Amino acid sequence: MTAGAVSRVDTSDPETLVELVDIVKRFPVRSGRRFGRPSEHVHALAGISLTVRRGETLGLVGESGCGKSTLARCITRLHDVTSGTISFDGQDISTLSRRQLRPFRRKMQMVFQDPYGSLNPRRRVGSIIGDPFANNGVASGEERKRRVQELMRLVGLSPEHYNRFPIEFSGGQRQRIGLARALALNPELVVCDEPVSALDVSIQAQIINLLAELQRKLGLTYIFIAHDLSVVRHVSDRVAVMYLGKVAELGEVEGVYRHARHPYTSALLSAVPVPDPATAADRKQIILVGDVPSPVSPPSGCRFHPRCPKARDLCVQEDPPLEPRLEDPPTHVAACHFPVVDGESLADSQPEISASERIVEGGLVGNV
Repeated sequence: MTAGAVSRVDTSDPETLVELVDIVKRFPVRSGRRFGRPSEHVHALAGISLTVRRGETLGLVGESGCGKSTLARCITRLHDVTSGTISFDGQDISTLSRRQLRPFRRKMQMVFQDPYGSLNPRRRVGSIIGDPFANNGVASGEERKRRVQELMRLVGLSPEHYNRFPIEFSGGQRQRIGLARALALNPELVVCDEPVSALDVSIQAQIINLLAELQRKLGLTYIFIAHDLSVVRHVSDRVAVMYLGKVAELGEVEGVYRHARHPYTSALLSAVPVPDPATAADRKQIILVGDVPSPVSPPSGCRFHPRCPKARDLCVQEDPPLEPRLEDPPTHVAACHFPVVDGESLADSQPEISASERIVEGGLVGNV
């Protein structure tokens, strides 16, 4: 292969747009340097493998710090991976240089969480949305202005506001500006990093409906990151539940929500607000003990075992593989030695491992 060439990965499914194989990402801890080198690392991602199909919405959920945003930035190559392979449309992009990545930058874009911080307050909206055209030499002059105004109309903004500054728009309108900028070069993949979490509930619904409409019109593929499990259920075709840098459960959205197999997934779902007061009063929320362990020194075995109500000795010793459980279909997989059975209550359960067995390198993990 000649220098600078892009390798093609053999993909068995032509409908697969993105494929991740054993992605690992570690960040050095600067405060722990020894002899000029980092002595410790944050283990942000620990061997994640999954696929994203064309035209679908894959939801990523989990607590803050579980690695959702890091995974999104690795997929779009805003972060370089420590190891593993990322393929986009059958081509390995995990080790490409910035110059080699330029054609792929047009095919994958991000919409960021903060609609206030993601836009330059000193520049006019028309210039912000038109930057992708200028940076890629696609259009200039009146042609660029026309295309920017078309994008503004597409996302529900008035083209007459072309010369306004971001401060003159509301939070929902600013998120539409960011979305218009992301769509400028007709991408195939749009990564939405908590695009509605900073917005009012009524505005959230408008943005979610707009994303669904744009997906139908343009054939977009979404990776949708959120804390709100109700939102993820509404917008996603499949959902991946992440915990401390690993995928705990993955499957079709209704399968995961109706038949959660991982105790962590069950705990998250038990905290989702229920509009019916009678139903809410009868439901028991699963309270997890302790705090999320440090990603600098993650626990041995299953990373969730220090907080898991079903933890056993095996959970401390062996990391469970991500595979179908309890006769679930191949599309629904969970990383749990002792999966949750339909109808099982975890609200009153306690881990059946001793405090000494919950000690890992670096000290106690969780609330022991």
